[in-house]
Amino acid sequence: MDEALLRSLTPGVLAILVRRGADFAAAEDAVQEALIEAVRTWPADPPRDPKGWLVTVAWRKFLDAARSDSARRRREDLVEEEPPPGPAPSVDDTLQLYFLCAHPSLTPSSAVALTLRAVGGLTTRQIAQAYLVPEATMAQRISRAKRTVSGVRFDRPGDVSTVLRVLYLVFNEGYSGDVDLAAEAIRLTRQLAASIDHPEVAGLLALMLLHHARRASRTAPDGSLVPLAEQDRRRWDTASIAEGIGILQTALARDRLGEFQAQAAIAALHADAPTAEQTDWVQIVEWYDELTRLTDSPVVRLNRAVAVGEADGPRAGLAALAALDDAVPRRAAVEAYLRERDGDPVTAARLYAEAARRAPNLAERDHLTRQAARLNALLSH
Repeated sequence: MDEALLRSLTPGVLAILVRRGADFAAAEDAVQEALIEAVRTWPADPPRDPKGWLVTVAWRKFLDAARSDSARRRREDLVEEEPPPGPAPSVDDTLQLYFLCAHPSLTPSSAVALTLRAVGGLTTRQIAQAYLVPEATMAQRISRAKRTVSGVRFDRPGDVSTVLRVLYLVFNEGYSGDVDLAAEAIRLTRQLAASIDHPEVAGLLALMLLHHARRASRTAPDGSLVPLAEQDRRRWDTASIAEGIGILQTALARDRLGEFQAQAAIAALHADAPTAEQTDWVQIVEWYDELTRLTDSPVVRLNRAVAVGEADGPRAGLAALAALDDAVPRRAAVEAYLRERDGDPVTAARLYAEAARRAPNLAERDHLTRQAARLNALLSH
């Protein structure tokens, strides 16, 4: 059974059912039943037109459910009868599914789960494992999300920026359970890029490829974090870097700069440097200036302070950091790094320990704890 084929066909089949008049929740249930039927029957009797087969079976499942549920009998007057067998329509409504799954009435976590289920074709169990929650919890989350969007008109224009943020959330989950969400986010963003000609979609795809290219070097064999400056650049995926830079250059040439293109430009400068010492920090600061104008995000200004510290020295970095609230995530870790570079190990050790207590995950906490212990060991001699 070709699982990749089934997953690639899922959004198109779902979109056809919704376009014919099925509400989103019922259509999604019917498609899932058709997929189960495909897993059971295709190995022995593969169809000549897999998508057409799925559309036909899913539509039958939907009509059967609609007819058997007395509460839904009214809908039978609104939906068309079963179309004759034949090739599935060539129209691609996948883009509309992205917009539907990223509906503003959904919470970010629900939008991510619904996107992975409806567009990504993942099972509820796979999504639950990826997010380390019980399957029943994820099933409830997806069910609520489906009910929320069921009354939304399918032909309403959507917000591309919201879709991109959902995909970026998926990417940043990385890897857990049996599903590599970073790779899944790249696959979905490629799919979106094939559906819509938008420089920010290309910017996000480039950003994902450039970040993902460094993945193998980000952790040591014992699972500990390896900072960018210490990573073995021979382990970076040069093909992904070249592809990401090529996509980014094409997007930037359109002169419609957005935040994902700016982030990708920064990632490209890191990826293009043969060594950490050869990083073009001055140009990175300039890109952070652009990004700050686009977003004015505290996290962007925090990262800009690091870049300023590398380009103009730690005291300049600390001056840039001073304007940021202490509550900004990872601020203490950045100040610790800059204080150490400025020759103040006592303050740096204290800040590393403080940052470790606030760390959002175990790997980061362990890394910061080791930095504090390293400085304390030096100070004790």
